[in-house]
Amino acid sequence: MADTSQLSFPRHSAKTLRFTLGAPRTFTLSPDGQRLIFVRSASGTDRIGRLYQYDLRSDVEELLVDPLNLLVDGAEQLSPEERARRERTREAAGGITSYSSDKKCEFITFVLSGKLYTLEISSKRIREEASAGIVIDPQLAPDGKSIAYITPEGELHLSREGKVKVLCTPENPDIFYGTAEFVASEEMSRHHGFWWSADSQSLFVQRFDQTPVTKIFISDSANPESAPREVRYPFVGTANVITSLLLLNLEDLSRKEISWNPAHEYLCDVNPGDGKVPPLLLTMSRNQRHAEIVAIDPESAKGRVIAEMKDPAWIDLVAGVPAWGPNGELITHVIHENTHSIAVNGEVVTPEHLQVDGIIAINRDGITFSGTFDPTQSHVYWRGWGGEFEALTTEPGVHMARTNGGTLLLISRDLNSYEVSVAIKRDGVTRKIAAHNERPEVDAQPQFLSLGERGLRSALLLPQNREPKNLPLLVDPYGGPGHARVMHAKSAYAEAQWIANQGFAVLISDGRGTPHRDPQWERAIVDDLSTFPVDDQADAVQALIATHPGLIDSARVAIRGWSFGGYLAGLAAVRRPDIFKAAIIGAPVTDFRLYDTFYTERFMGPDTKSVNYEKSSLLNEAKNLQVPVMIIHGMVDDNVLVSNSLKLSSALLEAGKAHEVLPLTGVTHMTPQEVVAENLMLLELDFLKRALKI
Repeated sequence: MADTSQLSFPRHSAKTLRFTLGAPRTFTLSPDGQRLIFVRSASGTDRIGRLYQYDLRSDVEELLVDPLNLLVDGAEQLSPEERARRERTREAAGGITSYSSDKKCEFITFVLSGKLYTLEISSKRIREEASAGIVIDPQLAPDGKSIAYITPEGELHLSREGKVKVLCTPENPDIFYGTAEFVASEEMSRHHGFWWSADSQSLFVQRFDQTPVTKIFISDSANPESAPREVRYPFVGTANVITSLLLLNLEDLSRKEISWNPAHEYLCDVNPGDGKVPPLLLTMSRNQRHAEIVAIDPESAKGRVIAEMKDPAWIDLVAGVPAWGPNGELITHVIHENTHSIAVNGEVVTPEHLQVDGIIAINRDGITFSGTFDPTQSHVYWRGWGGEFEALTTEPGVHMARTNGGTLLLISRDLNSYEVSVAIKRDGVTRKIAAHNERPEVDAQPQFLSLGERGLRSALLLPQNREPKNLPLLVDPYGGPGHARVMHAKSAYAEAQWIANQGFAVLISDGRGTPHRDPQWERAIVDDLSTFPVDDQADAVQALIATHPGLIDSARVAIRGWSFGGYLAGLAAVRRPDIFKAAIIGAPVTDFRLYDTFYTERFMGPDTKSVNYEKSSLLNEAKNLQVPVMIIHGMVDDNVLVSNSLKLSSALLEAGKAHEVLPLTGVTHMTPQEVVAENLMLLELDFLKRALKI
């Protein structure tokens, strides 16, 4: 175990992947609820995920798989396709990062260095399975006898009893079977492209043709001898992949194409069911204002629309729905009385103002789900079929859960500890799974505020080593759709507290467009991704100064952000130099015409010539820059392309505006590299001190 006691905070944070290594994750409960399978690394600095089992009957935790015993020379070799898959899932660790189990949780399959392995849990026997080429996304059949997986070339294979069968072969290099396309994995949180039937006799297989999608080339400028990587990128307003879904019979490899509304470009979800009810599809129109739930007849593969959803803004994708209840009830998400709600056969069954954000489990007793009455927290609830309602978590914090066989697993973060608490509750007894993640040297103490006339949920961090008076202020938002930063979890504020301890006040605010508050709040940014986010950050600063006289030096206010936060920081700098005197613009979308279809068109529409895009473009306003800015971007980012930052720099240069550009060689949209992550934090701090004359 490495000695990290002498490391600086930036190096310590980088080495521990922001103190996440060593925490248990990726959980599976056996059907009887007596065994928990999970992944954890050996320490808070170890990036190798290992597979463990906790047996409730014996109260024994045991190591099932240590990848170091299987890897040649202890080094994991990842294909470009596997790296891209991990980028989409925001996975920075190595070893076992994901796995698949059979229905009884007796067998586990996983991949290391592109090779396929199976573990029989009872005997602890690990065997390398027959495979052809590099293995990606292996999924065990419910009966545990077969494994389906995909290859980088888009082939779908079956491994069974030491033999490999090719199930689907692409007709040309632009066709892929069993693979989730870019917008599905990046924007819909759908990371699979094939699904097992309940009887293990067939597969639902996505086929997509990317021929119409714009071809781009991403090169590593630091290594000009390397060939550029060809990528298909669905720029807003341009063609998506052409998607279809097949029902593949594994006995004779016959296939039937499943039909749905031809006006719906997006296959958002596939629920293969349990064999007692028809499989379900969720499909959506290109403008995301109309969706249909389609029930599939497994015999004929014909689809029947059983429900549809319409929304003048957009249709929300909520984890766990659509789904069937135990007696054939249709469980869906609806918006009712400005509340994200659960509906059973169209009838709302959750309380008003309880914003539901995901279904955890549905069984004969009721529905377990996550949601919140307070946008700074997340809790776990249960609603019985008879109308009973219970909050399964009540302590302030961010709580997630799994449940099966009468066992409830709670994964919780709060303000009392940096550790993730993993508690197993069964028969009135609570057991804990140990977490090995390291604690930062700083003790984050966020103050939660409600700022301005809109009651902007905010967190304020102040230096712990000096009098909080006349401080420079760093505004540190994300500020956009899909991600809220102001949460009751200590682990979310370690970096902000360290920055504060360098002599700053740090303010994090969630403005209009961010999730968890209510649908109207989220939908305020329809047709305009720029105005309200900037206004809310400016209002938060002004409200903080007004309500805390003497705390902030209004002449020394800076803003920084990454991704949407980078875009927001750039806009704040050019639109409100009266407030923001410097900006760090990290991996920004500088013109949303340069971003992807599903995300952008949801808010702005598909017409790239519309006024929506003109008024939200940072490039159009670069000429107005009056304050120092630092632009940072990974040179091989395939999510927010580096062309965004290069075009911004070019526009600033054309306008004669001085600025700094920090290119990150070999870095994608994530920055998991230890040295890069450490020095990036230090260079940002140095820029802030220079720009604000500290």
